[in-house]
Amino acid sequence: MIFGTDGIRGFAGSDLSAFKALRAAMAIGIFFKNKAVTKKVIVGKDTRRSGYMIENAIVSGLNAVGFNVLQIGPMPTPAVAFLSEDMRCDFAIMISASHNPYYDNGIKVFDANGFKLSEADELEIDRIFNDENLINSHLVIKDKIGSAKRIDDVIGRYIVHIKNSFPKNTTLKNLRIVLDCANGAAYKVAPAVFSELGADVITLACEPNGININDGCGALHPNMLAKEVKRLRADIGFAFDGDADRLVVVDENGEIINGDILLGVLAKALKDNDNLSGVAISKMSNMGFLNYLKKHNISYVTTDVGDKYILHAMQEKNYNFGGEQSGHIIFSDYAKTGDGIVAALQVAKLLLNKKASEIFSEIKLYPQSLTNLKITEKKPLESLEEIEKLYEKLKINNVNYLFRYSGTENLMRILLECEDEKTLKAMESECVKYFKSVLV
Repeated sequence: MIFGTDGIRGFAGSDLSAFKALRAAMAIGIFFKNKAVTKKVIVGKDTRRSGYMIENAIVSGLNAVGFNVLQIGPMPTPAVAFLSEDMRCDFAIMISASHNPYYDNGIKVFDANGFKLSEADELEIDRIFNDENLINSHLVIKDKIGSAKRIDDVIGRYIVHIKNSFPKNTTLKNLRIVLDCANGAAYKVAPAVFSELGADVITLACEPNGININDGCGALHPNMLAKEVKRLRADIGFAFDGDADRLVVVDENGEIINGDILLGVLAKALKDNDNLSGVAISKMSNMGFLNYLKKHNISYVTTDVGDKYILHAMQEKNYNFGGEQSGHIIFSDYAKTGDGIVAALQVAKLLLNKKASEIFSEIKLYPQSLTNLKITEKKPLESLEEIEKLYEKLKINNVNYLFRYSGTENLMRILLECEDEKTLKAMESECVKYFKSVLV
């Protein structure tokens, strides 16, 4: 299976080679061929050096099966999803490995409406990818071969779209905001949006060079942002990841805000404005956050980990808000996927009446620990020796838990939660010891 938990991803030039990208593009194009209306495709990317190699391979593959390609250069993933629908494309491709280091890369696919593909669609594309005869039968010749064109003016469309999520008669003119763009896809868009809305904007990690994306900066490394927010006496700080579909917030005191607290505050703000139908969240959500939702009579549903599961649940329940502790936040009234800049604007709107620290102090979370354990093999959990004994011990100690493998790396993620911090630490050590004995 060429698809993982979030598109096709791998070590650029090896797991994700130019050959694989070319063939994947052909398979994706063939999949959409019967549904094609305009024969037009948007291709965007983040700032990784390998993006040039993969982009050229993808464009060639799409041209070879008859699609015309619009190359828009570095743009956030949610922008590519938006433009797929806005520019009447048959589908769109984003080249990014999101929060991963620069040497990884990936291919994300969106349909004509800007939605990620279903697992059934991915399986069909995988089948096409592995069928040499089928691919050869769809290669075109003469005037059927597609064209490619690089365009630079779509950034304006996306900025206008983003600003429409903010009240028209309101500005951010009295706020000082620090933006950490992770040397990634948001480096042009995010500063432009906040500046146009009147904020005093200070930028960090806005000088991509192809290999510094997510390197000690952005949503995965917000400590630099925290120091700068405090030093510059800013009102708030926003950190995005490499493709800007994730957000981490820092308050005016330099405190990094937990993702569940962020989701809770945003959900209540929507409810207070009579603009919330319900919330979709992942199994990793903190019990303190769930108690806060119950206290304010906010309907919610929990899903497997991954923004595609969040979005599926939102569509199924007709909810307009959802997200994960990691910073993927979906406002379906404004975006079809997680959009860090849209989420940041909704947070900034709350600062017009209160300080960030006051807003985020409303939710008290249970102590929680997350350990990423490097492993050698991803064995089915149910096959592990004596794991039932570990489950029983966690239950006796009133510890909530979630064990899962990373979809993109050889990691076991061990999430534990308990009201008593001493018990939490003891059980964390025991779980790490156990998984090291059976997986390392």
